[in-house]
Parts: sequence; C-alpha cells; structure tokens
Amino acid sequence: MTTLAWTDVLSSVLGESARRVASLPDEVTVECETPQLIAVATALRDHPQLGFDTLVDLCGVDYLHYGRSEWKTFSATGSGFSRGVDRRVAGLPAPVSDGEGCDPGRRFAVVSHLLSVRLNRRIRLRVFCSDNDEPMIDSLVGVWAAANWFEREAFDLFGILFRGHPDLRRLLTDYGFIGHPFRKDFPLIGNVEVRYDPQKQRVVYEPVSIESRTLVPRVIRHDNRYDPALVGRPENDTKAAG
Repeated sequence: MTTLAWTDVLSSVLGESARRVASLPDEVTVECETPQLIAVATALRDHPQLGFDTLVDLCGVDYLHYGRSEWKTFSATGSGFSRGVDRRVAGLPAPVSDGEGCDPGRRFAVVSHLLSVRLNRRIRLRVFCSDNDEPMIDSLVGVWAAANWFEREAFDLFGILFRGHPDLRRLLTDYGFIGHPFRKDFPLIGNVEVRYDPQKQRVVYEPVSIESRTLVPRVIRHDNRYDPALVGRPENDTKAAG
C-alpha cells in the first residue's frame, strides 16, 4: 500500500476526531482534541490497516510565545536579535512582550511518536492541553504501557498532568526541586541550589546565587590588520610593509 493509500485509510478511520497538520513531506502528523485522545490512540493501535502497536516516544511542548516573540537578551537590543525574517512578508504577527502569552488552550501540547512494526510506518500524534494554567490530558498508559515513564518525564519537566496515570511522580529532578525546568518561563539559573553542609551533615537548599549575564561572542579575525608587528604603525609604513 502506498503512502497516499494508507493516509486515505487514516482519514477514513479517524474521521472528524482528528485532522492532519502540516509536516515534512515524508512525515505524517495528526492532531486531535483532548476528549478524543484515547479513542484516536486506540484506533491507531487496533485498526488492522494502521497497526501502530509501539509508542516510540512521548514528550511535552511549551508553545509560549511560539512564532510571536524574538530571541530575548538582557542588554543587546530592546527586542533581542532578529531572526532575519521580514514579518510582514511572512505573514507573522508582531513580536509580543514577555508579559504576554499564547492563546487559551494552545500553550502546552503532548506529542506521541508511534510505530507500526508490522507495516513499517510512523506517525506523530499531537494533542493540546485545554488549560494553560493547569495542563492535563488523559494518560496513554492504558493504550501503550511504554507511556508510563514518558508521561512522568513530561510531568516533571513541563508540569503536564496525566489523568489516570498509575504513578505520576517526578522522574529526573530532585525531590525538593521547585518548578518545571522545560517551561519557557522557567529561569535559566533555576530557583534554588543545593550544597552539602558539613555542619548539618546533610544537603541543604538555598536561593540560587548565580548572577545572570549575557555572553557576547568574540569575533577573531586573522589578517594583516591584526598583526602585532603592524598595530600602531603609521598608515604609510603599514602600506609599505604590505
């Protein structure tokens, strides 16, 4: 069955419960609403012409300021370094300030990468969390058991809750860690730091003491203008030496 044929089957099986979204030519990505997630996932797994029996990966995505803000710096410019795009020609909205976020229900998403071992096909399934403040979707552990630790990772790093997960605990960060480090509004230096206190004979948590700074790349040019033997010499002597 050709790629076109199986994607036609995909459309007929999922119907209005999911839709294809733009992706690379050799990739297939579908998106569904939160209430339809389990039904769509089950159909992708159980339909004989789809057969996506393996969950390869599951991750969270934070779309805060996606496609709207410029890269931010502390002192270089007022709005950060430009991406080199004419926003009017590209049809992009104007940049927003740090205080503005994305549309309701469009900040956090969960992306699952699925594989059909029997048919050697892959598909990407994306679902947005309907609440930006308390992102939550249904757990896929009942459909693919491999989602267990993947969902724990997404909960730890993004703060996404998975309804029905059997053991939703942090996976990578420490027990006393504050916040979710992969969120776009999480400070790069963190909130707390830990150290071992020899007097208390235990690890203690303290406010982070790292000072924020912006690193400016150093440009090094290798030509005769920067030859130490020529620096500071009169212009006529420099031309003569050249």
